[in-house]
Amino acid sequence: MLEKYTLEELIGYLRQMMLIREFEEKYMDLLMQDIAKGASHLYIGQEAVAVGSIAAIRKDDYITSTHRGHGHCIAKGADIKLMMAELLGKATGYCKGKGGSMHVADVSSGNLGATGIVGSNIPVATGAALSIKMRKTNQVVLCFFGDGAANTGAFHESLNMAAIWKLPVVYICENNLYGMSVSVKKAFPFENIAERAKGYNIPGVIADGMDVLNVKETVDEAVKRARRGEGPTFIECKTYRYFGHSLSDPRRYRTKDEEEFWRMKDPIKSFSRKLFDAGILTEEKLKLLEEEVTEEINEAEGFALSSPYPPIESVYEDLYTEIYIDPKSSIKDLPTAKKMGLKMRKINYRQALNEALREEMLRDESVFIMGEDVGVYGGAYGVTRGLYDEFGPERVRDTPISEAAIAGSAAGAAMTGMRPVAEIMYIDFITLALDQIVNIAAKNRYMFGGKSIVPVVYRTQGGAGRGIAAHHSGSLEAWFIHSPGIFVVMPSTPFDAKGLLKTCIRDNNPILFIEHKMLYNVEGEVPEAEYTVPLGVADIKRTGTDATIIAYSRMVHTALKAAEELSKEGIEAEVIDPRTLKPLDADTIVKSIKKTHRAVVVHEACKTCGFGAEIASLIMEEAFDYLDAPVIRVAGADVPIPMSPVLEATVVPSKEKIIDAVKKIV
Repeated sequence: MLEKYTLEELIGYLRQMMLIREFEEKYMDLLMQDIAKGASHLYIGQEAVAVGSIAAIRKDDYITSTHRGHGHCIAKGADIKLMMAELLGKATGYCKGKGGSMHVADVSSGNLGATGIVGSNIPVATGAALSIKMRKTNQVVLCFFGDGAANTGAFHESLNMAAIWKLPVVYICENNLYGMSVSVKKAFPFENIAERAKGYNIPGVIADGMDVLNVKETVDEAVKRARRGEGPTFIECKTYRYFGHSLSDPRRYRTKDEEEFWRMKDPIKSFSRKLFDAGILTEEKLKLLEEEVTEEINEAEGFALSSPYPPIESVYEDLYTEIYIDPKSSIKDLPTAKKMGLKMRKINYRQALNEALREEMLRDESVFIMGEDVGVYGGAYGVTRGLYDEFGPERVRDTPISEAAIAGSAAGAAMTGMRPVAEIMYIDFITLALDQIVNIAAKNRYMFGGKSIVPVVYRTQGGAGRGIAAHHSGSLEAWFIHSPGIFVVMPSTPFDAKGLLKTCIRDNNPILFIEHKMLYNVEGEVPEAEYTVPLGVADIKRTGTDATIIAYSRMVHTALKAAEELSKEGIEAEVIDPRTLKPLDADTIVKSIKKTHRAVVVHEACKTCGFGAEIASLIMEEAFDYLDAPVIRVAGADVPIPMSPVLEATVVPSKEKIIDAVKKIV
């Protein structure tokens, strides 16, 4: 086997394993001295997997990593000085001290990042592979994860999706026999996790994870297969972590005999013996290698210790990219468009969204749509109708019912050059994708020190009105507004829907775009010409002097009806539609309150901890001295949406409830 490799390659593999081992030992020493803080998931014992696997790919290929990912990062070519600085939380670290041990990544080297949540990197790798296939770059993705991840839903959804689409990804399961403390014997109904591959009709291969060359050759074959367009491979590398799950783990669940058995298979010692036996390695060469590695580690330690901590003001940096705005096409609102003399036509909300998608797909080949029933069927509410025929199945992708894989693969594709618009059919179903949206798409840029962008739009719809009860009628926007790193957009008119969706697709931030099911047939004027609507700019839908009603989505229409009724009684209400709940145009709201001195906030979502409370708080903080009455919230009842039309109408804010609220304060 050795004759297949050059001396430089063989010594290089040994040196890399030694570097990983000593890096981890140094980090452990710093942890024990309380110099390093945070997580302590050491890779000692598993070095052959990272080195052998990554030796089988090109520099321009991608990897995704795990909480036990230092070895992957080093093997992919990271500078250990910057790695050590990151582990110590220093400003000079790869992620500027924001990622730390479980998230260290050199994004520029093709390491898409490490995740602290078991299995959550698997959909991301799948999406990166989808991006490769769509961009036709002949790259490959290696997706590392542990045995525990092979029992997650994200694992199943991702492998199934990759198999269907024949994506160029190699799934590498590092079976170190324990998911924290739970033995694989208790977690799987079979001996070899690789058997799982049969269910996806892909190869399932076992490699000796303590033998760097066996790993390398196994991954070699899988990579060649992926580059030929034959799809994914699942590789189970049988290996062992010498220490506990973390340094706080006393390892009571394993015996000393078991640990000694695996230490006898040490990947560095066993590979060194092979090189000694072949006359490739001598004691003198080994000593020289050890000295080189130690010197490199000491330099990394010195660099990290001498580096400064991040300035405290940097805590707010790297969360979002600059918000997109096109000076040529950006139009603030419909009245402005009319003043510009743009030719108008009446279309409905659904048609406006469809036009936005079509125009952006024509403008930019990196834009594509994915989701359940978005293709031939045209979407559950017909928004994507006709796009499949025009752009084909590559760019209008029907997916399995796999919300986590849809959301995560969209993020992975976005991180690698595409601009996905991923549809989650109902916002109630988004609960199945929360990890990928909130922990991956929203956090990645910040977690990796601003070096990653995730330009993905998650389209979904929610709200009551069709009598389809609690699992298809939710209003969950507050969950995402509360989550840093993602924007939330909720348009109420065809003009806003089209212009904002176009802007969202062009923006480099992850965005949740929430439509309301009862608005799809609502008609409104939309320019024939190209236009976009800026994010973070509210629209005053009706001017008034006596009270301000802040409402969004469907409730804008209800608020406008209430305002017309109030006008008949001599009360002139101003209606403000934020349109983008995050970023929020606080200035327009505060300015209106300073004029009217009264505020009513309306939303369909439950009242408790709803977005109305945030707006009320904003008004109290920024315009308290201008208020002549308390801020009133008119919101949905704190119950799931019932099916009965009578009960459903009771739960949702009505025109009458808004009128009553305004009259209380005027």
